[in-house]
Amino acid sequence: MSDAGFVYSGDFDVQHTRELAGRSYFLVDLSGSRFRDCDISHVRFVDCFATDVVIGGDVQRLVVNDVDVTAYVEGELDRRYPERVPIRALRAATEPKADDVRALWRTVRDGWTATVARAEQLPEDVLHERVEDEWSFVETLRHLTFAIDAWASRTILDEERPYHRLGLPAGGYPAGDAAALGLELRARPTYAEAKQAWQSRQAVIDGIVAGVTDAELLRMCTRTPAPGYPEQEVAVHRCLRVVLAEETEHRRYAERDLAVLEGRSG
Repeated sequence: MSDAGFVYSGDFDVQHTRELAGRSYFLVDLSGSRFRDCDISHVRFVDCFATDVVIGGDVQRLVVNDVDVTAYVEGELDRRYPERVPIRALRAATEPKADDVRALWRTVRDGWTATVARAEQLPEDVLHERVEDEWSFVETLRHLTFAIDAWASRTILDEERPYHRLGLPAGGYPAGDAAALGLELRARPTYAEAKQAWQSRQAVIDGIVAGVTDAELLRMCTRTPAPGYPEQEVAVHRCLRVVLAEETEHRRYAERDLAVLEGRSG
């Protein structure tokens, strides 16, 4: 679950380097290559063959054969997951409303209720399977546990070490730092154990949003989500936005992979 001192680095030929930045490639065969957690900003593919290419991530502008498809992609994702629109708006909100945040959290919660019910139609062992080396369903719940610990319990509630042992930080987080937080990266919890940990953290968000006020949303939090994160103050509403976005985007990933797992299971 970790390699070369980082969480989920995986089995990659080239890791943690900037030596390839700015390089030019001519008549090079890159077919079958995998890129994970990489910065491919300002990359240009010209006169290339692209069959069955899959791109996923924080795509700010994507042009295919001189056609900017960014708006189409974002629009389709927003159609499938409408909560993405108000979640994005919360990032730059100057006067966020507590009632809006409460409604957003209810929507996210309801979405996960349906996704969990879908997942539980599959056998336990399938929920531990990865699709294209993405997190399994169990690992996804473990990551969301960490996200809430980091962005809610530690930042908003100012708890120094709120981390559940089953939490999984994002890929690239130093494994040594994760261990120092008490995270058991190589743990193999059952689905029920992972679900219980995650739902206990969702209850933390329940408590926060139930009592939050418009004024409280603007309060600045001084504690970072975890050691190694940038030292900066972040408003409560932006911390909650991170949690909302994490829960929404990872539900999208989970549903994408559940469709594959359902096909495998017949």
